[in-house]
Amino acid sequence: MQNNNNTSRKRNTPRPAGPKTATKAPARSGNAKGRQGSSDKTYERRSSGSGRYFSDKQYKKRSSKPKQTAVEDDGLIRLNKFIANSGVCSRREADKYIEAGLVTVNGKIVTELGTRVSPTDDIRFSGERLKGEKKVYIVMNKPKNFVTTTSDPHAERTVMDLISTELCKERVFPVGRLDKATTGVLMFTNDGALAEKLTHPSYHVRKIYYVTLDKNLKKPDFDAILEGLTLDDGPIAADALSYVNGVLSEVGIEIHSGRNRIVRRIFEHLGYKVKKLDRVYFAGLTKKNLRRGQWRFLTEEEINHLMMGAFE
Repeated sequence: MQNNNNTSRKRNTPRPAGPKTATKAPARSGNAKGRQGSSDKTYERRSSGSGRYFSDKQYKKRSSKPKQTAVEDDGLIRLNKFIANSGVCSRREADKYIEAGLVTVNGKIVTELGTRVSPTDDIRFSGERLKGEKKVYIVMNKPKNFVTTTSDPHAERTVMDLISTELCKERVFPVGRLDKATTGVLMFTNDGALAEKLTHPSYHVRKIYYVTLDKNLKKPDFDAILEGLTLDDGPIAADALSYVNGVLSEVGIEIHSGRNRIVRRIFEHLGYKVKKLDRVYFAGLTKKNLRRGQWRFLTEEEINHLMMGAFE
């Protein structure tokens, strides 16, 4: 993370081994205050290519569209992979649903992990028959007060309400999550294998957040975040930290961890309240040219970078 006022530091420890990347350090651009639709502060990374942008209208319920599903040499495919390819969830989550008895194959409940099925089998999740779909990839600038989930009977609004079923007929799901009050870059796909890669801790996917605090961040606390803290669920340290344009209550933080509410908990642990939290970078993607609630399909170049693992 770059900053022209020499108040930026990176943790001076080696990073865990992860996939090789082809991206460069994020460039400084934009206004530190940031307006909707403007460049993403001092550390925004430009996304490659361009795409069509779609707004935050509400649409009818999602539908699925058949596709040819990749199969093994004997014509069979793992059940969790079939579920993931249907756009329900990732393969790891599919295993949990299988163990919970929510999946049937040809009318029989299947709870054994590793079960292989034929694409022509009648496979149902919670009673709904699943069909394979072509893979699609979306990036959204998530607005505040939308819950990151595919369904929640207690939520007034979810991020799925922002995806048009007329423009995206495939059934997609969010990759990871942003809490209700957090805004910014959120990816969607029905590619369970890629979603698992982007959310699994061993891949160390890079994320950058713009944080507005209720008071100035003191230098000892600044240093502590880089050196490492011990939270209730274990140690954590930022990969890079920077004051934004010299404003001591506004910082950019770069982190690989995907632990729940990790950025908020880091600052709360030190006695700060996070007033605003905006994710400006995730796995090589930014919200450039996307207003709050808008989304677009990824370009072929962006998809290729994700497939190659060039997303740190």
